Amino acid sequence: MQIARTALSEPYQLTIERRVIYLRRLPPELDRFRIVQLSDLHHSPLTSRAQIERAVEIANDLAPDMVALTGDYVSHEREYAAPCAETLGRLRARFGVYAVLGNHDHWTDAPLVTDLLRAEGIQVLINEGRRFEARGCAFWLAGVDDAMVGLEDLALALAGSRENEMKLVLAHNPTILRRAARYGVDLILAGHTHGGQIAWPRRRRARRRLLQGLGQRGETQIYVSRGIGTVVLPVRYGCPPEVSLLELRTA
Repeated sequence: MQIARTALSEPYQLTIERRVIYLRRLPPELDRFRIVQLSDLHHSPLTSRAQIERAVEIANDLAPDMVALTGDYVSHEREYAAPCAETLGRLRARFGVYAVLGNHDHWTDAPLVTDLLRAEGIQVLINEGRRFEARGCAFWLAGVDDAMVGLEDLALALAGSRENEMKLVLAHNPTILRRAARYGVDLILAGHTHGGQIAWPRRRRARRRLLQGLGQRGETQIYVSRGIGTVVLPVRYGCPPEVSLLELRTA
């Protein structure tokens, strides 16, 4: 009974996960650059608009330099796309809000989700990149489409980047890590896993690095968010929803 009560209440126990990430190629002028990441909102009958509004309020209170949105804004029903986009349109960051799509966005209506986000001033990156400039210096910011639906094109997203500049990639699915390491990506921000959503203690210890948090392959680091919403059932256990505050530091 106690486990059931915890599982039903945990989706509402929104946490702030603070991580410092050291990056060898981060320009010194961008030391302490702050990114807030939100992922897997899944606005639907299982995840209310109030839950998303709370995440947006927390994100704004953290006063980030950038907000990164890593996909799955809705689940299956198109009617939730507009209110979700409108709520996300209230996000504020010094240097902009950037987004990529997830598998549930494609299963619902990817063009609709994209158009609604862009109408709110959110820059949706679909297998594309750009030289992101702030504080008088720059790095390559890229976003890829979703791997689960077969539309990810990392090479295209990195086209135009310089060999020695720092590369930050937004992706929904963390399976991109191995490919990104081959391309010399410095940091990936991803979601998709929900931290397992139901994470029994033994399973959490065995697989934590695969499902959530900070991981690495070679010189490429990845941060995987547990996300905000839920799918299948409105429950979480051992992996509460999160707003991620990532502070980039020059290694």
